[in-house]
Amino acid sequence: MASVAIIGSTGMVGSHILSTLLAHPSISRIDSITRRTPPAASAAPPAKLTTIVDADTSRWASQLSSLTPPPSIFFSAFGTTRAAAGGFENQYKIEHGLNVEMARAARDAGVKVYVLISSSGASKTSSIPYSRMKGEIEEDVKALGFEKTVILRPGLISGQREESRPTEAVFRFIAGVAGKVHSALKDTWAQDSDVIAKAAVNAGLKALEGDVPSGNEKVWVLGGSDIIRLGRTEWKDPA
Repeated sequence: MASVAIIGSTGMVGSHILSTLLAHPSISRIDSITRRTPPAASAAPPAKLTTIVDADTSRWASQLSSLTPPPSIFFSAFGTTRAAAGGFENQYKIEHGLNVEMARAARDAGVKVYVLISSSGASKTSSIPYSRMKGEIEEDVKALGFEKTVILRPGLISGQREESRPTEAVFRFIAGVAGKVHSALKDTWAQDSDVIAKAAVNAGLKALEGDVPSGNEKVWVLGGSDIIRLGRTEWKDPA
C-alpha cells in the first residue's frame, strides 16, 4: 500500500490521476494540495482523500512538509498557460518556480518517487520557450536526487479542458476523429488525458516497487508509446 500526494489535481491530466488513485486498491492515502476543490473530492471517502485547499501557493511547500507520515509518491500535473499567467515570464515563474519548490519539499520530506507530467519536446536547450521551460523543470527535478524520478512526455493531450485554448482545441478535435477511425492514427502524436493519468499511476507504483526498465533505475522517461503501453495496453482496471 502506498500513500501519495498530488498537485494539479483539477487540471486535464491531474483530475484523471486523482480519480485513478482513488479507485486503485494499492493506494492507501491521498493528499491533494490545490487552489480549489477537485470535482472528484465530493464523492471520495474521507479516509482515503484529504484535500488541502489554499489559493496561496507560497504555502504549499510547508503544507507538504507537514504531512505525517510523508507520502511515498508525489505526482505533479501542475501547470498554467501564458494567457492565464499574463505572459510567458509570469508563466515561467509560476510553473517552473512552484514545480521545483514542491519537488524540493517532497525530497526533503522523504518522498521516494517523484512523478512529473512534462511534455514532448521538453529540452533545456530548446529554442521554443515553452519546451525550454519544461526541459528546465525536468533537469531541476532530476538534480534533486530522488530515489526514483518518473517523467512523462505526452504529445498533444486529448480530452476536455475547462479553460479555452482555441488552437489546441482544433488539434484535439482532429485527434478525436482520428482516434475513432483507428487509435494508431493518433497514438504517435496525441494521447488521451485518462490514458496519461493511468500511465503515471502505473509507472509511479512500478518505480516504488523497483520494477523499472534496465538503465532507468534513477530516472525513467516515458514517451508517447510508453504512455500508451502503460496507460492502455497493459492497464488493468482495479477489481
